[in-house]
Amino acid sequence: MSWGTELWDQFDNLEKHTQWGIDILEKYIKFVKERTEIELSYAKQLRNLAKKYQPKKNSKEEEEYRYTACKAFLSTLNEMNDYAGQHEVISENMTSNITVELARYVQELKQERKSYFHDGRKAQQHIEICWKQLESSKRRFERDCKEADRAQQYFEKMDADINVTKADVEKARQQAQVRHQMAEDSKADYSSILQKFNHEQHEYYYTHIPNIFQKIQEMEERRIVRIGESMKTYAEVDRQVIPIIGKCLDEIVKAAESIDQKNDSQLVIEAYKSGFEPPGDIEFEDYTQPMKRTVSDNSLSNFRGEGKPELKFGGKSKGKLWPFIKKNKPPPPPPASASPSAVPNGPQSPKQQKEPLSHRFNEFMVSKPKIHCFRSLKRGLSLKLGATPEDFSNLPPEQRRKKLQQKVDELNKEIQKEMDQRDAITKMKDVYLKNPQMGDPASLDHKLTEVSQNIEKLRLEAQKFEAWLAEVEGRLPARSEQARRQSGMFDAQNPATVNSCAQDRESPDGSYTEEQSQEGEGKVLATDFDDEFDEEEPLPAIGTCKALYTFEGQNEGTISVAEGETLYVIEEDKGDGWTRIRRNEDEEGYVPTSYVEVYLDKNAKGAKTYI
Repeated sequence: MSWGTELWDQFDNLEKHTQWGIDILEKYIKFVKERTEIELSYAKQLRNLAKKYQPKKNSKEEEEYRYTACKAFLSTLNEMNDYAGQHEVISENMTSNITVELARYVQELKQERKSYFHDGRKAQQHIEICWKQLESSKRRFERDCKEADRAQQYFEKMDADINVTKADVEKARQQAQVRHQMAEDSKADYSSILQKFNHEQHEYYYTHIPNIFQKIQEMEERRIVRIGESMKTYAEVDRQVIPIIGKCLDEIVKAAESIDQKNDSQLVIEAYKSGFEPPGDIEFEDYTQPMKRTVSDNSLSNFRGEGKPELKFGGKSKGKLWPFIKKNKPPPPPPASASPSAVPNGPQSPKQQKEPLSHRFNEFMVSKPKIHCFRSLKRGLSLKLGATPEDFSNLPPEQRRKKLQQKVDELNKEIQKEMDQRDAITKMKDVYLKNPQMGDPASLDHKLTEVSQNIEKLRLEAQKFEAWLAEVEGRLPARSEQARRQSGMFDAQNPATVNSCAQDRESPDGSYTEEQSQEGEGKVLATDFDDEFDEEEPLPAIGTCKALYTFEGQNEGTISVAEGETLYVIEEDKGDGWTRIRRNEDEEGYVPTSYVEVYLDKNAKGAKTYI
């Protein structure tokens, strides 16, 4: 069926219908455009969501992603990024293949429609002009015929009147003939115009309008086909990304199936294993035995000599017990010779049996010796309040080993990086030597020296941490954990001096807890301790040391030193990683042993090594 034959008189309705078709096409374009915006917004939200839950660099969250469940979650986040990318692909393809193409087609369609309806209006105008000419010719013919009839009637009247002159009759006859001639001419003209109009009208209704309407019909059908193809493209764009989206989902399922609960449990063990042995049985302390209170050395000796059962006392309080204490560590045996920190009150007593707390405390109240180990106690407390020790000695053995291994690996990476930089500078220098026009070789000497110095410093630092690592792993003679934790509190002392130092049970975090019965009395004696500490005679120098690095002493009991500075050593490292030094009479304190190179005077009193 053709619009040209069936709708020959529906020009205006066809014009409205084709405009409606273009509106539908533009509406579909708007729909696809909004869909692309939704896809972009959805993709952006997915990416933001994945980014929000990504682990932050150099944070605790990054360490948590060692577990397989967290790795699977991280894989899910990465797949969500790819998933979002496919939605961006959908938006991009719909924009390029549908929105842009249809927008261009709509413009072409509008121009084509405008051209067709312009031709139709032009044909309408032409036929209307022909119709008007026909009407004009018809009216003129009618008028001329009426005039001819009136002229004929007037002639006949004049001819019948005997009173009219012959001249008047002749004039009327001539006038009638003229009118008849004009009527005949109008008739011929009207006939010609009528034939022409009929021809034009036939052409209009059977040729021009059908052709124009046929073109409009074809245009409209192309529009319908095009919108159908666009809808197919709309579906194909979605279908094209389905395999990739399916692959993303498969990867998420694969990541979920890779979760290994046993492996995660093993990682928990590796992360929190302390390396300590479970605590042993606590020995029974019999408090039913009579306690002979005395304040003299003789009575204390007599008590020991009586061979009576005694309460066990190992320098640690039994009053408080930590629920998860790692290990009952006995205090280290005293050194063979007295150190400068030993109490000068009388000769050393031999190793004795454990004594009741009351005897030890009474003896301490009477003797009140100058306790050099109180310095170590103050230093230990200040370090606990400050930064983490460089050798991670505050951590359990297993965790300390991991931290040291991690530090060694980091230093080795930095050393390799510096070595690569040195090799690059060396090669560049060789190029400059061979081609002086490219640069001055001497300009690289300073940089090369600087890199070499950095490598040397990093190697020294790596050796230091490797030594600590070897100590933890048992490759070198290890310092006793008790000596490291208590920072020289168990020096070569007689039993009275040992009693005067804070003999505590070690808590799980390395802190110390005194027996509850001693807390109140310890507070009363704090002023006496400080007085004895302040009134001490300056310790003699036992050697010198040279600072290898700059150290900023920010904690109580430490002292700041500059690289290359020479100072006096007054107390060597007792196994806690700190050396006591003096700059002048008023400036002394502790510095990390690894920061200085010590030169001991072997003849100096008390010059000995604590390992």
